[in-house]
Amino acid sequence: MDLEHGFHHKHQKVRWNVQNQSWRTVLALAYQSLGVVYGDLSTSPLYVFKSTFAEDIKHSETNEEIFGALSFIFWTLTLVPLLKYVFIVLKADDNGEGGTFALYSLLCRHARLSSLPNSQFVDEELSSYKNEIPNLPLTSFGSRLKSTLEKYRVLQRFLLVLALVGACMVIGDGVLTPALSVFSAVSGVELAMAKEHHKYVEVPVACIVLIALFALQHYGTHRVGHLFAPVVILWLLCISSIGVYNIIHWNPHIYKALSPVHMYKFIKKTQTGGWKSLGGILLCITGSEAMFADLGHFSQLSIQIAFTSFVYPSLILAYMGQAAYLSQHHVIENDYRIGFYISVPKNLRVPVLLIAVLAAVVGSQAIITGTFSIIKQCSSLGCFPKVKIVHTSSKFHGQIYIPEINWILMMLCLAVTIGFRDTKRMGNASGLAVITVMLVTTCLMSLVIVLCWHQSVFVAIGFVVFFGTIEALYFSASLVKFLEGAWVPIALSLIFMLVMYVWHYGTIKKYEFDVQNKVSVDWLLSLGPTLGIVRVQGIGLVHTELVSGIPAIFSHFVTNLPAFHQVLIFLCVKSVPVPHVQHQERFLVDHIGPREHRVYRCIVRYGYRDVHKDDVEFEKDLVSSVAEFIRKQKDNATPDGLGVNGEICNDGEAMTVVGTSSTHQDGPEAQEIRASPVNQVKKRVRFEAPESPKMDDSSRAELRDLMEAREAGVAYILGHAYVKAKQGSSLVKKIVINLGYEFLRRNSRPSTDSLTVPHASTLEVGMVYHV
Repeated sequence: MDLEHGFHHKHQKVRWNVQNQSWRTVLALAYQSLGVVYGDLSTSPLYVFKSTFAEDIKHSETNEEIFGALSFIFWTLTLVPLLKYVFIVLKADDNGEGGTFALYSLLCRHARLSSLPNSQFVDEELSSYKNEIPNLPLTSFGSRLKSTLEKYRVLQRFLLVLALVGACMVIGDGVLTPALSVFSAVSGVELAMAKEHHKYVEVPVACIVLIALFALQHYGTHRVGHLFAPVVILWLLCISSIGVYNIIHWNPHIYKALSPVHMYKFIKKTQTGGWKSLGGILLCITGSEAMFADLGHFSQLSIQIAFTSFVYPSLILAYMGQAAYLSQHHVIENDYRIGFYISVPKNLRVPVLLIAVLAAVVGSQAIITGTFSIIKQCSSLGCFPKVKIVHTSSKFHGQIYIPEINWILMMLCLAVTIGFRDTKRMGNASGLAVITVMLVTTCLMSLVIVLCWHQSVFVAIGFVVFFGTIEALYFSASLVKFLEGAWVPIALSLIFMLVMYVWHYGTIKKYEFDVQNKVSVDWLLSLGPTLGIVRVQGIGLVHTELVSGIPAIFSHFVTNLPAFHQVLIFLCVKSVPVPHVQHQERFLVDHIGPREHRVYRCIVRYGYRDVHKDDVEFEKDLVSSVAEFIRKQKDNATPDGLGVNGEICNDGEAMTVVGTSSTHQDGPEAQEIRASPVNQVKKRVRFEAPESPKMDDSSRAELRDLMEAREAGVAYILGHAYVKAKQGSSLVKKIVINLGYEFLRRNSRPSTDSLTVPHASTLEVGMVYHV
């Protein structure tokens, strides 16, 4: 099942060649984006006014508060989602992908800030590695900034921490947004029940909806995804129509409240209370980051069309309608006070309630899927423990399910719902998470403007000052509500940051131990053609994190068991700071030592959004790629099997780029080894070498040995590392390594789990790492 090829090949044009698309395709993508991208943003009218007027300000007869709040909402929606994201941030895509890690990935590649320990110069030759702006050199300030960032490790760590803070807040939002959206949607039952009874119904109903939402995650969104866009469209049409009705019926002159003058009057009258109430107004832009984060599934133009032509006008009409109604109703019956449902005509409240619940579920689904995606990216970049990733669709890229994270999110979401039981504190918590992610995006964008877009430093400063001031104002208003719910995203972020730091620190120390204790190639050559051990039939795949040298696990193994396979492949599966690696650039292959040793190094490169294949497809591609390497090397190898200069290329930088089997099996130069349909039992593939005048005798013999070894079977040799702090380490380091990292390692998936290595063919070699 080639999940990656199915989507990546099919949708590449959708991402990068928008200018060549027909309008039908663009409009179809815009329609689909309504269900995936805008579910969270479109449900914000449910709770914005209620959160704004919850405590800090009161709705008076003068209407200055309601008009000022509407003016703030209008200009916030205009400046942040419309101006910042739709027209600026969307252009900072990483080969079609968006989100916090996309910006960090761009910076890593343009300034060599990668936190991945096994990065190589050869990775910079990937076709998707750089997005340089032609004929626009880096400014003098940009050059100095780049050299400074590359020189000081503390600045590199700061940028990594900044990106991780954004990622942690997205995870926190994955806990808070479903609780807030669903609870706000079901709060409409207040108007139909007695005051003393509705709270006993709201929480159980919200919990039931949330449990059902998380319980159905493993089925994937593709089964009901076609319903998402119609639900959001129906919801937006519903709230905009009600808004138009309220404007016409209650206050046709409400448009005058959009003037910025009303913001000044609002702050002048309410003062400190008005500043604190901005934490509620902030909720009108929750979900804006999804426009950028979900960019990889659509295109810039489709997202821009959907927002500017439909989502933005619908939301403005909805808020104007609520303000028009409230401007004529100053004494609200029932304890519900100011909220969404009070402005809905009574005979429409039940159907609107049902549509609102569906829209809240769609919006929650989008943020949950986004949380899965951000955790997968963190894991790919070595900043989160390995988790089980289930691809719920073979047709649609990015639709993943992580069981462990799903149930953790559900428990936290239920705890927030039961613990808070009102939208005020949930809104305070969600608002802080949302605005923190936006601030991180603003900071990273300023660096992208200078280092990637090669613009003047004054452009970057203008961007930071303008948008940073707006967001800092909202951030301060949210932070002051720390004891009233805003502590939740901070606590969640600290926990996830601690996990990420401990895992990243332990991973780096483990890799450094591997590098310091690797065995030289000279030792391997000194063993002779048989490597000093018995060579048995088959292929031995030695998994290692090293991109050069011989891992210590190999010498540890042969010391205790002096026998190994006929063909030996040191396999390194690593991530590179690009979203996708094309099939023709997937494998790096080279000999280790002379040809007659039949020892190879193979580096398999994946982007942080790539889908890993199963064991059958992976074995097929691996063997085919080694065979393709043998065929390519026949003309530039010397008779003794060394390189063209008589040197052994073992540094990992002079390796041959070889594609997967799907890129060269049916090409004009047919692969010299082909899979024969004669023996299709389970994972066995029989290879045959056709007669070819192009191949010399040494290449043919090498291919024959590879075929015989593949027929005999493949064995996976995995290292099982027990990491311990070395003697003399500080107490903090011992706690981090011996307790923290070891606990995470024991409770996480092995690094090869994504390849679904068959247990029957697996051999684990244990080693203790003293770091």
